[in-house]
Amino acid sequence: MDADQMPARPQRLGVLLAVLRDEGCQVLDKADDSDYGKFGWVIDPEGNKVELWQPPHGQ
Repeated sequence: MDADQMPARPQRLGVLLAVLRDEGCQVLDKADDSDYGKFGWVIDPEGNKVELWQPPHGQ
């Protein structure tokens, strides 16, 4: 995996996305919740899409 594709792993994804949105960050509306965990995306100041991943409970 390339460094520019390495996911960030927050403990509480929904809370983090809400805080980022409140701070003016561009948070994509799409969020996925699957057997692999929860996923959300933000756009960094340079226009790169950054994936945030909350692992499934117990992992």
